[in-house]
Amino acid sequence: MEFTSWLALAAVCFMGAISPGPSLALIIRNTVQGGQGHGVATALGHGLGVGIYALITALGLSVLITQTPLLFDIIRYVGAAFLAWLGIKALLAKPASGAVEEESHGLRGRQGAFEGFMVAFLNPQLAIFFIALFSQFVHADTGWREGSIMMLTAGGIDAVWYVLVALVLSRGPVLTWLKAKSFVIDKVSGLVLLGLALKVVI
Repeated sequence: MEFTSWLALAAVCFMGAISPGPSLALIIRNTVQGGQGHGVATALGHGLGVGIYALITALGLSVLITQTPLLFDIIRYVGAAFLAWLGIKALLAKPASGAVEEESHGLRGRQGAFEGFMVAFLNPQLAIFFIALFSQFVHADTGWREGSIMMLTAGGIDAVWYVLVALVLSRGPVLTWLKAKSFVIDKVSGLVLLGLALKVVI
């Protein structure tokens, strides 16, 4: 891949990453509830999910997803169910307490990484987005090398952006204010996630 082509690919991936959606809602909620480590783990998991989707698309497998209605519907409904579960979980969450037990950090990190990965990987709109984007860069002889470049570009940009979001939210007065408003953030995030789950199904 030529450098100018890679720059164009990276620019579009960056614009996609910063677009508001369920991913941003999840990063904000997990950072507020679990602190910096929880938010960063969620961001890294999300980046991994995006990267895997990018690799699948680059190798032509996402075409199968979009052209096979049954498989596409399965992914769509599973993704909607997961978004709905996250939304209900946020709506039922209790206000965040000031103390966070050290023993729970590892568990929180794994949970955050899993949630971030699933929100990305179970989003069929990513397949459509990457097909539209990669159609400008993928050729008949595109192999693992080019696919890996696209995977690292899309997943890396996504992960770096959301890690920065988590780091900014977890420092100084920003996090203090967010923790004070955590109950409201939970409710808003829950409604957003439920709305997006409904939108996926419809």
